[in-house]
Amino acid sequence: MKFLIGEKVSMTQIFTDKGIAVPVTVISAGPITVTQVREMAKDGYKAVQFGFGTKRATLATKAEAGHSKDLGTFKVLREFRTDSDIAVKRGDKIDVSMFKEGDEVTVVGTSKGKGFQGGVKRHNFAGGRRTHGQKHSEREVGTISGGGRAGGRVAKGLRMAGRMGSDRITVKNLKVVQINAENNLLLVKGAVPGVRGAILEIRG
Repeated sequence: MKFLIGEKVSMTQIFTDKGIAVPVTVISAGPITVTQVREMAKDGYKAVQFGFGTKRATLATKAEAGHSKDLGTFKVLREFRTDSDIAVKRGDKIDVSMFKEGDEVTVVGTSKGKGFQGGVKRHNFAGGRRTHGQKHSEREVGTISGGGRAGGRVAKGLRMAGRMGSDRITVKNLKVVQINAENNLLLVKGAVPGVRGAILEIRG
């Protein structure tokens, strides 16, 4: 399995040879450095830990600085589990050249945070009627108990207003449209979760 860590740059469009516009997300992906290799005999599972980006050494904790003191100080550390044999070793670097145009990838990221929202926006409720004497019910969720539901009390798990967004989202089967190995850019078809600058995990 292929792994890569990247940062969302922006969305744009490119044109095919036939003049068809394709919406793409530009991801600044890699290079990433192998910071640790987990082994079944020692750790109980197989995984590879990667470091992405850089930050000032003064911003790193003592644990972070000691963990990768000979490799540099990384902005992000991510660990990817695998069942296959691990062919990399600590200190190896991986970049976008591991992917090629036409590959299908899975992108994982954190969606935009939207703060505290009502039920209409958060759960797509229809809201109240606009007629028959109802004056301010356009974005109300309606009754939350009574009517024989759960004995008149508010049932557990009832969808109501609350914090929305900031969820871990996985988008599968995104096609790699273009690769710019010189600038470490990966262009995938469609949208990926997160704001500009969001950290993304890319799995092939």
